[in-house]
Amino acid sequence: MPIKRPSVPAPREQRLYGLNACLAAFARRPESIRKVWLVETRIPKLKAVLAYCGKQRVGYTVVADDDLERLSGSSHHEGVCFAVAPAKEHSLSAWLRELPPGPAAALWLDGVGNPHNFGAILRSAAHFGVAGAMLPKESEFSLSGAAARVAEGGAEQVPIVRLGRTDNAIAQLQSAGFTLAAAVVRGGRALYSTPLPERLVLVIGAEQLGVTDELARAATLRLAIPGTGHVESLNVAAATAVFLGEWWRQRHG
Repeated sequence: MPIKRPSVPAPREQRLYGLNACLAAFARRPESIRKVWLVETRIPKLKAVLAYCGKQRVGYTVVADDDLERLSGSSHHEGVCFAVAPAKEHSLSAWLRELPPGPAAALWLDGVGNPHNFGAILRSAAHFGVAGAMLPKESEFSLSGAAARVAEGGAEQVPIVRLGRTDNAIAQLQSAGFTLAAAVVRGGRALYSTPLPERLVLVIGAEQLGVTDELARAATLRLAIPGTGHVESLNVAAATAVFLGEWWRQRHG
């Protein structure tokens, strides 16, 4: 019998850092900003943000680099850190209701848990117009400051969808015309010679472990990226970019 995990309340505040990540959050959801810290050399790039803060009475402080490293929790802060209300996660039902008809690609991140890989995946997803990135119900993983920085603004463009029960999620997606395709290292059809469906959910497994058996069985397609074989596989974020690039090529030529 599966162990029921206690629910974890969503955090009320999150630290975002990295110039492009912060500017994207400001462009997309300025009302979420609670506080801004920046180094003096970033003032020219953040004039619009500071003007907004002044108008809306949102606090901002010019700090030293080492203070910003402490506030952001990272040496890769790029001179700015925002305290923000966390971005909303969507339910699958709500996401499907809002999704326009026609071609769409989505990602099912089955066990991906490294924030840097997650950020790189979101960056590729934004570039190729992915409609949503889905996280399993039981996963404690969510968008972090580190993932948002690596995404370079892409985290604000790709809706995060929190799934319910796996079997229900599969049924809902199939009813909406989506085909599930599992990314595999071996035993799959060659990506470049396989016509991809207009509505595609690409299931990406965790590094080393791959796609879980339940999702692998539910997938209509099993896809692999041909290569030299000199290495066993691509990094999960690199592989995702290749899959999405081929889906985009088949849709847009």
